[in-house]
Amino acid sequence: MNLIIDAHLDLAWNAVSWNRDLTEEIVQLREREKHMVDHPSRGRATVSLPEMRKAGIGVALATILVRAKPEVRPAAGFRRTDLDYATQSLAYAAGQGQMAYYRQLEAQGQLRIIHSLAALDSHLQTWNQTADRNGLPVGVVLAMEGADPIIEPSQVGAWYDQGVRVVGLAHYGAGCYATGTGARGPLTPRGRELLRHLDQLGMALDLTHCAEPGFFEALNLFPGTVLASHNNCRALVPGDRQFSDDQIRALIDRDAVIGVAFDAWMLHPGWQIGQSSRDLVSMAAAADHIDHICQLAGNCRHVGIGSDLDGGFGNEQSPRELETIQDLRRVACLLSERGYTMTAMEAVMHGNWLRILRRVFSRAEHS
Repeated sequence: MNLIIDAHLDLAWNAVSWNRDLTEEIVQLREREKHMVDHPSRGRATVSLPEMRKAGIGVALATILVRAKPEVRPAAGFRRTDLDYATQSLAYAAGQGQMAYYRQLEAQGQLRIIHSLAALDSHLQTWNQTADRNGLPVGVVLAMEGADPIIEPSQVGAWYDQGVRVVGLAHYGAGCYATGTGARGPLTPRGRELLRHLDQLGMALDLTHCAEPGFFEALNLFPGTVLASHNNCRALVPGDRQFSDDQIRALIDRDAVIGVAFDAWMLHPGWQIGQSSRDLVSMAAAADHIDHICQLAGNCRHVGIGSDLDGGFGNEQSPRELETIQDLRRVACLLSERGYTMTAMEAVMHGNWLRILRRVFSRAEHS
C-alpha cells in the first residue's frame, strides 16, 4: 500500500506539550524519555515524522488541540494542565503556539501544510513518484480538535487564512461551542453561529467528540462537508466516546467518512486506562470497527484511518501488535484476510479521505 492518510494526529500538541522533537527517529525519542516518570507513555512514543514516512503516511490531518474552561470545569478525571486553560485568550495563545510549530517544521522542509486542491495534487504527485521518502515533507491538513481557541465565531476566518480547513466543536466536557465526551448537551448559541461562519468559508465540520444532542443538531444546521476524524462504534465498545449505529448511519447519509482510532480504550469493552494490559487488544479489533461501518453502509466508502496515536498515550495503550505508527500498514492485511478487495482496501487506507479532502478544498475555493 503506497499511501496511507491518517485523519487524526495531535502532532503539535505531542511536540510542544510533551517536549518531543518529532523530527527524531522513534528510537531516539524513546531513549530520551526512558527515565521520565510523569506519564506512563514516556519512552513509549509511536509517532515521529521519520516513522510516518516509513509507514507511508503521506498526508495527515494534524491538529491544534487546546481547551478553554472560563466558566465550567472539565468533567471529573479529564482535567489536564497541558491542555486546559482558564480563558479563551490563553487557549488562543496556546493554539497559536502549536500553529507556530507547524510553520517551523514547514520552514525546515519536514512537512508541507496543504491548504488547496492544487497543493494537495502537487504533494501527492511528488509523494507517489518518490521511491526514497527519507526527508520528504509529510503533507498535513490543519484541523482543530475543539474550537475553544477561536475566541469569537467571526475569528474563524483568521484561522482559515493560516491554513486550518477542518474544525471540531468540542473535546471533553462542556466547551465554549458545544458539549463533548463525558457530558451531554446541545450546541451553545455561539456554536450555532460558528457553524454559519464555517459554512461560509467552505470549511469541514468534524463531529468527533460532539455529544449526541449537539451531534444531531449540528448535522441539521450545517450544510457543508462533515466527517468524523477519529471515532469508533458503540455497538462494539459501549460508551459515549463511540458512535451509535444511528449516528453512523446519519454520517453515511451525508457521504461522510469516519476514521477508526487505535486507542485500546476505544477498542476493548471495559478497558481501564492505566490498569488494563495491551495484550487484551489485537489490531483485529480495529478491523472489526472498520468492518462494522462497512456493513452498515453496504459499501467501503465511509471509513478510513484516524489513528489518534500519541494523542496522550503511547504503545502501552495501543493494540499489542502496534509498536509504532508503521504498523498501521497491517490494517490492509487484516482486511485482505476478511475478503476485502484491493479497491476496498485502498479506499479505507487513503481513497475515502482523499475524496473528502478534495471536496473540502474544492468547496473552500468556491466559497
